[in-house]
Amino acid sequence: MSLNCNEINLILDELNLEGAFIQEIIQPGYDTLALYTYKEGTAKTVLICTAQNSVRLNETRRKITKNDKPLRFMEFLRAHIKGCRINSVTQLGFERVIKLELSRIVQEKQKNKDYVHISLIKKPTLSKEELEAQNGPEEFEENYILYIKLWNNAANVLLCDVDNTILEPMFRRPERNEVKDEKFVVEVREQSAEEVAAKYPVREWNNQPNFNSYIDWWYSEHSSTLSRESLLEKAEKWYNSTRSKKESALHNLEAKLESFKNAAQLKHQGDLILSFGHLINSNSRYLECEDYETGKTVRLLINPEKSAQENAQDYYKQYKKAVSGSEELVHDIEIAKKQLAKLDALYEEIKNEKNPVKIEQLLRRDTTPKQQQKKNHPGLDYTVDGWYILVGRDANENDELLRHHVRGDDLWLHVRDFPGGYVFIKARKGKTVPLNILLDAANLAVYYSKARNAGKTDLYYTHVKYLRRAKNGPKGLVLPTQEKNLCIEPDKARLARLDSLHEEAQL
Repeated sequence: MSLNCNEINLILDELNLEGAFIQEIIQPGYDTLALYTYKEGTAKTVLICTAQNSVRLNETRRKITKNDKPLRFMEFLRAHIKGCRINSVTQLGFERVIKLELSRIVQEKQKNKDYVHISLIKKPTLSKEELEAQNGPEEFEENYILYIKLWNNAANVLLCDVDNTILEPMFRRPERNEVKDEKFVVEVREQSAEEVAAKYPVREWNNQPNFNSYIDWWYSEHSSTLSRESLLEKAEKWYNSTRSKKESALHNLEAKLESFKNAAQLKHQGDLILSFGHLINSNSRYLECEDYETGKTVRLLINPEKSAQENAQDYYKQYKKAVSGSEELVHDIEIAKKQLAKLDALYEEIKNEKNPVKIEQLLRRDTTPKQQQKKNHPGLDYTVDGWYILVGRDANENDELLRHHVRGDDLWLHVRDFPGGYVFIKARKGKTVPLNILLDAANLAVYYSKARNAGKTDLYYTHVKYLRRAKNGPKGLVLPTQEKNLCIEPDKARLARLDSLHEEAQL
């Protein structure tokens, strides 16, 4: 529940900030700002919160926690309005927009034009004319306007010059023209005080010395509830958007699989070309013949410059590609369905969670962009029956894995006679690598090498401690000793299972 316009007016009256100086500015979070003010021996901390459902401005006596990393907007405000005097504080009509007119006296060194702050409390002992006569620093006044917009769904804080040109906003919102160098404009609606007072009553503040104290207490008491409601709204938007994208991707995969259902027809068409190859006309791009299965005349697209065998082979290749693609699509569709189920389960967990901190953690875990997620190692990793497999896909990843992520007893695999990635099986104390895990790693080594389509492939494997770097060799190149040989035929089913395990781990 955010402040209404009448509550804002009451808070401003109690704060009485006109004539106060801004001594410090703290931004504990992206949506919160604190101004430390001083006036006539009294210090006040003015808290500005722009979080949805908690939008407010009030005095607080609670400790403001500093952010570990200085934020952009705080640093900009410190450079421009720290030390400023608050000349006036007004609410623009009943629009929940507060306007602070600020000014400060600064000195300019005539030679290098450097600007320095001077005390705003101590007056210069010499007049302006005397300073100019002595060629001393010239004083001039800098003026700013700080707008505090307390709208529930679009709260913002904007520092402007006297012409209302935005110097820097707390949140950059191009759709509202709240960006640097744009004019900040607020349309003030005509409303009667009686109408507004009846429509927006001020909350009772029993057992509190003033309304500022009540607001500070009320939001601290209800912060968990307000935070949870806001996070659940955010979670709902994230869920709907994410599910829509995943469903669209699943529908595309299913549509593509449907188009591959006629793969058997391609093979049959290749058979027809072989059977009626003698009818091919070198001047026509089509072969007309009778389908011996249906008895109907069919027209097949061919290349007249190729023989019947070559044309048939083209159809067989398309058939094999369609069959292979169908198998991969079935696997991808299963993964997509699992991702949707995982998403639904996560959203249910978020909705049932009572702790706002836990909700925020769950959201952050799933909404962090992939490029911002910390990765402990390069390449890919697979966990199979408790065994951890690392895969390097190029020279850089191979070298990085060798240098920093494997140890002497770990097993190394690589294909013979072909360039490719290194595969490592992390050692487990007191255990020997099972044949099944070795074959998994070998298939990965073949798949991430130039031998991917070579059929039966030779590999060698040894412990990392038996590798030595080739002197003056390219990056990542090693020479193995005490190696053993392994010959395998790539197993698509095994690779699909590994891929499924990897995808599930990423969910």
